[in-house]
Amino acid sequence: MMRLVPRSSAARGWELGAPVAALLATMMTGALLFAIMGYDPVAAIRTIFWDPLFGASASYSRPQLLVKAAPLILIASGLAIGFRAGIWNIGAEGQYIIGGISGAAVALAVYPLDAVWIFPAMIIAGAAGGWAWGMIPALLRNWFGASEILVSLMLVYVAQKIAAWMAFGPMKNPEGYGFPGSRNLQQYPAASNPELVPNTGAHWGVVAAAAAVLFTWWLMSRHIRGFHIRVAGEAPRAARFAGVRPERLVAFCLGLSGALAGMAGLFEVAGPGGQITDAFGSGYGFTAIIVAFLGRLNPIGILLAGLLLALTYIGGELAQLTLNMPAATVQVFQGMLLFFLLAFDLLTRFRIVWGKLA
Repeated sequence: MMRLVPRSSAARGWELGAPVAALLATMMTGALLFAIMGYDPVAAIRTIFWDPLFGASASYSRPQLLVKAAPLILIASGLAIGFRAGIWNIGAEGQYIIGGISGAAVALAVYPLDAVWIFPAMIIAGAAGGWAWGMIPALLRNWFGASEILVSLMLVYVAQKIAAWMAFGPMKNPEGYGFPGSRNLQQYPAASNPELVPNTGAHWGVVAAAAAVLFTWWLMSRHIRGFHIRVAGEAPRAARFAGVRPERLVAFCLGLSGALAGMAGLFEVAGPGGQITDAFGSGYGFTAIIVAFLGRLNPIGILLAGLLLALTYIGGELAQLTLNMPAATVQVFQGMLLFFLLAFDLLTRFRIVWGKLA
């Protein structure tokens, strides 16, 4: 009989190897699933993981890697800080949406003014919108003991309804022939988020994602707040003796993660997304949770995990076009990846013992 026995200390080898093992298990299970569905499993895996980087369409898909990875890395960096403290923000998708709406509102309010301050003001507004949305679960937890998990998650659906209201109402393009959606900010030079280096996919969101990785590393390894976050996550009772104020930590972590998610929403609506629509939420806020855990809540790990998950997005789109795979291919892969990561993570704290029960 198989039993799980707690380890005296976490297995360092499994901590480092679990993400790699989870990826390999996902690829093998995915190949089996594709074979059952009637697709060539080798061709499917190659299309998703190899062709976007080295295939015939790589000249187009490689720049898209940064476009897709930037919001994931930006959001996951903020989430990881809270997760390290045991503060669970599951509603980054809602903060992403509100950030996009807030930033777009600045541009649409002054349209068609051409001024250099518009885009920086949009970034500030996007961050402020995400911060404010993240502070709702923070305040409800601090004042009433409400679960930030449930509150932040429910606020995602509120944010989606607000986006739909904006697309059909206050932000509806008056020159859009009655179709829902705001003006396209890509056609408004003062408010657009263009590619900074041609054929690279790098825009200001990519710069912000890189800055977020550096900031997260500095905060967690060099600042007293990072020490408080680590202590609160590992030993909550000891954190109080170290002078940590739990309510301040909750507000800091949820506010910061909300601000970064809001910035991601702004860079998306001013760049690849282009406009506020009733379907503006792209699922980045939920996928970023996988990125944070796949990256072991470590800034460098998050950077690599963000690029990997972006690869599944692009590869999934290629598989839809070239192999006629269902659109849910990406979600299935991402779901399996999280499942296997959690499964292999179990082995960092437990070891398998075979034998009869004593």
